Amino acid sequence: MSENKNVRRGRFTSEKLPKGETKKNLKKILSSMKRYWVGMIIAAILLTGSVVIAIYSPQVTSTLTNVINDNALSRQVPLERVGQLAVLLLILYTSTMVFNFLSSYIMTTIAMRYSQMLRNQINEKINKIPLRYFDNNTIGDILSRLTNDVDMIAQSMQQSLSTMISSFFMLFGTLIAMLFTSWQMALVCIATLPVMGIVLGIILKVAGPKFLKRQALLGEVNGIVEENYNGQLIIKVFNAEDTINQNFSEKNNSLRKTMFQAELLGGLMQPVMNFISYVTYALVCLTGGLLMDANAGVTMGTITAFLLYVNLFQSPLSQIAQATNSMQSAAASGKRVFDFLDEKELEDESDKQKQLSEVKGEVVFDSIHFGYDENREIIHDFSAQVKPGMKVAIVGPTGAGKTTMVNLLMRFYEVNQGNIYIDGVNIKDMSREEVHNLFAMVLQETWVFDGTLRENMIYNTKNVTEEDIKNVIHDAHLTHFVRGLPGGLDYQITGESQISGGQRQLITIARAMLKKAPLLILDEATSNVDTRTEEKIQEAMDRLMKGKTSFVIAHRLSTIKNADLILVMKDGNIIEQGNHQQLMEQEGFYASLYNSQFTLEASQN
Repeated sequence: MSENKNVRRGRFTSEKLPKGETKKNLKKILSSMKRYWVGMIIAAILLTGSVVIAIYSPQVTSTLTNVINDNALSRQVPLERVGQLAVLLLILYTSTMVFNFLSSYIMTTIAMRYSQMLRNQINEKINKIPLRYFDNNTIGDILSRLTNDVDMIAQSMQQSLSTMISSFFMLFGTLIAMLFTSWQMALVCIATLPVMGIVLGIILKVAGPKFLKRQALLGEVNGIVEENYNGQLIIKVFNAEDTINQNFSEKNNSLRKTMFQAELLGGLMQPVMNFISYVTYALVCLTGGLLMDANAGVTMGTITAFLLYVNLFQSPLSQIAQATNSMQSAAASGKRVFDFLDEKELEDESDKQKQLSEVKGEVVFDSIHFGYDENREIIHDFSAQVKPGMKVAIVGPTGAGKTTMVNLLMRFYEVNQGNIYIDGVNIKDMSREEVHNLFAMVLQETWVFDGTLRENMIYNTKNVTEEDIKNVIHDAHLTHFVRGLPGGLDYQITGESQISGGQRQLITIARAMLKKAPLLILDEATSNVDTRTEEKIQEAMDRLMKGKTSFVIAHRLSTIKNADLILVMKDGNIIEQGNHQQLMEQEGFYASLYNSQFTLEASQN
């Protein structure tokens, strides 16, 4: 896959975010969390309280150690004093646990609500961006942004942010406490910082890009899974399982290697930090022993406290490094999420007033120019006039622009030049919702969702009565199908495999019938039904289309012989127009198409 294609499909292929991009995306994440700042501040205060208690606790431990050590030889340890100090330590550590729990609870709640908010925003965004975006990006990659990337951001905000706050407070607070306790031993601990900094810097530099690449590869793997799932029938028909498995294995292996490298390098931090900590423990014990021997005011309690401080001092460094790594992953995921949320939306048309109170159904195409790609125009100066109530058939070879004209009529895409009028009103002056309400549409690609048969048929159509449903079931020839289902109209459809392609087609036709829209679009609407059912559906469609303007896209020309107007398209232009008889008499391109299909059908019969 070329680099240009990756960029065009919106996939994140770089192993490293551009300089300054990490900081920029983290700022975006934090800015989008403004509504949760109060909770985050409360969590930070609780963490600060936990850190203060944790730093103070070694001093109590030092006092306890000295009390025991000073009286150990005489075997007259003041148990009452020891008990008081032990209870104090228990209270302190319990308080730390409670503060940490409350802070974690708050941050977890914020993270979950924040991820919910992001998913809602992405879901709303999907309905606002132009269809062009979906032409250039895989559904699997979009779903990965909705799930994996949002989860990565939420987890990082929940864990890494808390860790960063507590670690910074712990680091500087412990440093002050160590200097106050024994500046000589504090210098020994500080001397290990450059070594730790260099080691952590190297690990972060190597591991960071791996975490970024992991998220990108995860999106690509999800895209492949989604494509393979939707294409299972074709894969099996062409016995392409081995090829598909090989392609998936290659990408999956890349993901496995990248994840392994990222986790390995990320997991390397703790062992390295532990090794440096053990060396520091030894140096502190050695220094403390020398200071005790020199009678420099260092006691056994001082050394005990310092050993605790060493752990409190060095753990934050490791935690900060790991949190930084996690924040880099969050920045990469944030880029993918916010890039999607920043995509150009369809123009806001909430202020547009309804233009048509009574629809007659006159449609005019005036010098239409259009191309899905700016550099490649596929509709060239298309003009046509459709009178109210006419049945218009659009025919032509594959790629002629038939479906494109319907997409423009529905305002799924905007024309590059020219205008489309409905009853004299430019559809640009109408809201998309108003345009969509004017049409009922049946596509060649059927769609049913998980729900009852009744819900699939009604689908957002208002004021539907049982009588309406009964009539539509009869007209769409679904009576036998519905009677054979357990539960009838209340039968739960949980997967498209439960019903045949023809039955799905009939359901979508019934859905269009129930809408009772003044204009109809039928894009190969009977492509998945048998010939006999097609004839019956055609009769029902003729009754449905009576008095309404309808556009029929058909490859089988025998089904549109009764059309009032046939537009013959080739290479984005109308090259012929008229009714069936007129076009046959011209003996042009349409007659050639019809005769070739008639000859083919006759030979097959």
